[in-house]
Amino acid sequence: MISVLILTRNEQQDLPGCLASVSWSDDIHVLDSYSTDRTVEIATQAGAHVTQRHFDNWAAHQNWALANIPFKYPWVFYLDADERVSPELALSLKDAVLNPGPNVAFRVQRRDFLDDTWLKHVQTSPFYMRLFQPQHMRYERLVNPISIPNGPVSSISGYLDHYPFSKGMSHWLNRHNNYSTLEAEQIIANRKSHATAESGGFFYHVRSALSTSDFHQRRFHQKEAFYRLPGRPLIKFFVLYVLKRGFLDGSAGLTYSTLQSIYEYLIVLKTKELLRNNS
Repeated sequence: MISVLILTRNEQQDLPGCLASVSWSDDIHVLDSYSTDRTVEIATQAGAHVTQRHFDNWAAHQNWALANIPFKYPWVFYLDADERVSPELALSLKDAVLNPGPNVAFRVQRRDFLDDTWLKHVQTSPFYMRLFQPQHMRYERLVNPISIPNGPVSSISGYLDHYPFSKGMSHWLNRHNNYSTLEAEQIIANRKSHATAESGGFFYHVRSALSTSDFHQRRFHQKEAFYRLPGRPLIKFFVLYVLKRGFLDGSAGLTYSTLQSIYEYLIVLKTKELLRNNS
């Protein structure tokens, strides 16, 4: 009824729990980036189909999977190894594909956890498009990819539980240090691409961020507006901890807001470095 796609790289710790949460599917695919631990062995023993591909960037990796993996069913549910499908969500997924209506994709609500605390308020965004028809979905961006569906989208009930700190704080910091490099490269790539589209000149307009009719142009200008904000790391902390009421999540909310502001600061520093090197 539903095929499952899981991306892995050295996930022997988290993969067993992830696989157990989607054991209701008889078509589980693991796209592995040549793990050096027991990830492939664990996936194979659980009956999953394993495909290996060298990781280049997130969007390219995911788009390759949708175009090349022979899914058994017309609907695919995507999740990471540190995520778990709740029983309520599993039922909602099945109901959605039985009566999809005109929809080509469905959003699910994700709960991020720090230790045993649900980051209910401070979480950046709780909704993600994870159930979709592969031919109607594509991804953009080098990291933290954006889902671009080709058709109507709806939402379903139930939670997808996410444990980003399951491997410890050092792992989270190392991973986001790598992510910040890709984010900085994405910012530079966006500016180069936009400059080419504008016949060689780089143009940025606040008005275009609000009113231009072209979705991609509007999104570019909106992101560029955010990237140009002075004191962006502090603004992000204020938004998460105060405006989104992250303080209601207790010490976990303070920790997460601080970590996100540090992550933003790394992006700022690396973007400046790339601009200096390119000039």
